Amino acid sequence: MADPSPLQVSTRVHASGAAIVSAAGEIGYHEAPALRNAIREAYDRRPKTIVVDLSAVAYMATPGLATLVEALQISKKNSVPLVLAGMSDRVRAVFEIARLHTVFTIVASVDHALPG
Repeated sequence: MADPSPLQVSTRVHASGAAIVSAAGEIGYHEAPALRNAIREAYDRRPKTIVVDLSAVAYMATPGLATLVEALQISKKNSVPLVLAGMSDRVRAVFEIARLHTVFTIVASVDHALPG
């Protein structure tokens, strides 16, 4: 049976050298690996910054949080800043409940994450 709302993930490189990973849909157990793979591929491009655009993510479960925590660990290891952008109130609430809003750089939009 097909998932009614599969996660869509795309990556683009901004002129500033930032890799922008955009996700759309819900991030649960089955969708988290697609996000993980996209973030890892973005790090492989050796960007100056990784921006994860969550503006089109309606819901995030624990596996999505775990994926982003793993990405944060990779970013610190490689000295590449990780910025989460465009969280809905619903997704931000999940981060606040888990107290992860205190460890991530979270901005209002992708534009706020990019230089200039």
